[in-house]
Amino acid sequence: MAIGQYIKEIGRGKDGARSLTREQAADLFGQVLDGAVTDLEIGAFCLAMRIKGETAQEMAGFLDATHQRLHTLPAGEKTTIVIPSYNGARKLPVLTPLLALLLAREGLSVLVHGTATESRRVYTSDVLLALAIPANTAIELIAPGSVAFVPTALLHAGLQRLLDVRRVVGLRNPAHSLVKLMNPVQGKSLLVTSYTHPEYAVSMAETLTLMGGNALLLRGTEGEAVADARRTPTMQGFINGKVVDQQEHQSGPLHSLPDLPPGIDAASTAAYIQQVLDGAQPVPTPIAQQVAHILHLVQAL
Repeated sequence: MAIGQYIKEIGRGKDGARSLTREQAADLFGQVLDGAVTDLEIGAFCLAMRIKGETAQEMAGFLDATHQRLHTLPAGEKTTIVIPSYNGARKLPVLTPLLALLLAREGLSVLVHGTATESRRVYTSDVLLALAIPANTAIELIAPGSVAFVPTALLHAGLQRLLDVRRVVGLRNPAHSLVKLMNPVQGKSLLVTSYTHPEYAVSMAETLTLMGGNALLLRGTEGEAVADARRTPTMQGFINGKVVDQQEHQSGPLHSLPDLPPGIDAASTAAYIQQVLDGAQPVPTPIAQQVAHILHLVQAL
């Protein structure tokens, strides 16, 4: 069906819009990814979905279309951990690279994928580069015990274009939620993903259940899929779409704080991460707990 017909369904406002079936959502999103629609139609789609919000069925359809088109990474010898990283650091140092390197130290292959979505943040790719891990320039196998950063544009150029719409209109669109749920790896893998607002905890869990996903879902740090180094967040583990592991958030006053770097710049963050890896600084307890939950889920796959 032409995108104009879909926009008529989803563009009737928060109360009047009609939800799409999974198949319709896949058809619509496929047209957007393939560049078969005009910029005006893409803008209408993004704004309509921003007002309406995605159902689990619609997000599943968007993921179906995306997974059919992604340039996927080949399966490795062991489970590959997939970590989307799209938010970066705003007030706190971005410790997603620390999480990735701790998992690699356990012998796992770790894929971090992402792109800069704003101009004033420090991103995982910046910190990894400061740790001598440059972004990949091609899709290739990730060896056990290694971390690779794959830019979104390598996975699918159309998806990158959709993410870039935010720089024009200033608003998120379904692609920003989708990249936190997609899995660009063939074979055995575990997604480590996060939400920022409680309503996304519900919608992301519903989508993971519907898709039969293997994942750890947690309240992220400024949108990043790493536990807040100061306080353990809520975490849920999924195997084949079913909740199998749960960590309640840490409540009450904090009696001590980790010795985090004073700045959020890439060099300071990388230096701190190297100190943790070398044993000069302790692994923050919430991140150590997150690693333990991930290893438990990997064993259950």
